Amino acid sequence: ACGSFSPITFLHLRMFEMAADYARFNTNYEVVGAYISAVGDAYKKSGLVKAEHRINMCSLAVEQSSWISVDPWEALHEDYLETAKVLDHFEHEINTSRGPFNTPQGPKKARIALLAGADLIQTMSAPGVWAPKDIDYILSNFGAFIIERAGTDIDEALSTLQQWKENIHVVQQLVQNDISSTKIRLFRKRDMSIRYLVPEPVVKYIEEQGLYDEDGASSTHEAQNSKKPGESAGAPSQNM
Repeated sequence: ACGSFSPITFLHLRMFEMAADYARFNTNYEVVGAYISAVGDAYKKSGLVKAEHRINMCSLAVEQSSWISVDPWEALHEDYLETAKVLDHFEHEINTSRGPFNTPQGPKKARIALLAGADLIQTMSAPGVWAPKDIDYILSNFGAFIIERAGTDIDEALSTLQQWKENIHVVQQLVQNDISSTKIRLFRKRDMSIRYLVPEPVVKYIEEQGLYDEDGASSTHEAQNSKKPGESAGAPSQNM
């Protein structure tokens, strides 16, 4: 999963579990692992704390997980990286550097897929936000597991992406959860509790580091010329 993770929330973590359940019950895939990849500091967005903090928070959030890891490669890049390049990185690291993997049927490569919220698909279907070649590359070569999100018309978003429908898996959110990083930052700004919205080790880290006390005070950039994670360089963007 690619994103800002400023900060990571329980909904981010639930996305992985929901996608794994979907894959187990509705596909022939066996989920062997997952990675969190936070955007780098070159991604301009209000409320984005430095990559070092986001990597640390994500690592604390998954320290009890046996199958979710944090990859700092994207976050530590000085330049902004499109999602297509990040997926290529995982393809190389997992299937070239480490794979192929031994199975009862012989050596096999892992299928790399993008995990994201429904708002990502919504931006993909909006004209001018993503480069068409990037959409085709991602959905043709990797595919995506998309978690339904309140306020997003998933059917409308998918209507312009029908040619890739076989590679887009829509995961229903059976227990509605609208926790967002934006709301967590707002709670911090208002000096309100964020416990039970984010993992406790992350709560302690945020408090110890004084993050999000004032929205934007510990950010790397102001909200100007901003893009959503993964969007093509130079393409117009839409605010979250």
